[in-house]
Amino acid sequence: MSADPAPEPDSGPLLIACALGIERFALRGAGAGAVTVLRTGMGPRSAERAVARALARGPGRPARPGEPGEPGEPGGSGPGTPPRAAVIATGFCAGLAPGMHPGDLVVADETRDPAGSTVCTGVRVLADALSRPSPSGPRRAVHLGPVVGSDHVVRGAERAALHRTGAIAVDMESAATLRTAVRHGVRPVAAVRVVVDAPEHELVRIGTLRGGISAFRVLRTVLPAFFHWHRSSLLPGGELDGHASPPDHPGRDVSL
Repeated sequence: MSADPAPEPDSGPLLIACALGIERFALRGAGAGAVTVLRTGMGPRSAERAVARALARGPGRPARPGEPGEPGEPGGSGPGTPPRAAVIATGFCAGLAPGMHPGDLVVADETRDPAGSTVCTGVRVLADALSRPSPSGPRRAVHLGPVVGSDHVVRGAERAALHRTGAIAVDMESAATLRTAVRHGVRPVAAVRVVVDAPEHELVRIGTLRGGISAFRVLRTVLPAFFHWHRSSLLPGGELDGHASPPDHPGRDVSL
């Protein structure tokens, strides 16, 4: 697959949400045309507020001082109205499954937290695109399954308990981001995370720096796959339809 270019302003908008400045830096160059890269800040509440504001004012339009973030994204599905923004939550995560390594990719088929779950769209399209070799490196391991949300850093026994629920990764913003996105209208949503630590490579252990560098390098390579997923969602009939909830999701490794 050739690298898909970023969407043009006259195509449907794409909102890429991440929490940290370092994640935003890894995605630099994406915020042009119809693409907005939104730094939400850490935690589910920050993600909810930031995504609500972005969708209320419309992706691609900068915030104005004092502008409220009330629901009601401009546009919709009526004739002559612009399509609603597709939303991808991305950044780093903690892997829950034994055998994961820093730099592995996680594609959520659904996100979960105490407020409920959100089914992701186009997970096969996205996972297939991410599993192909990137121009800057070898083929990457891609894991497909549920991603759970937390409001704190998860370690040790709590990590194992979350894995027993079927989740394969945990982060603090994806579930809140996607839940907020679909609350503001039907749209394609996805979550792609890069493992920065895993059961055998926890953040508190020596080697954290190396794991973080690996995750950063991988995050820099994901944009072509995001653009491919986005363009697929705009095809007549919606190529992403029918890819929302694969039946064999729990922890399936789709790397080739």
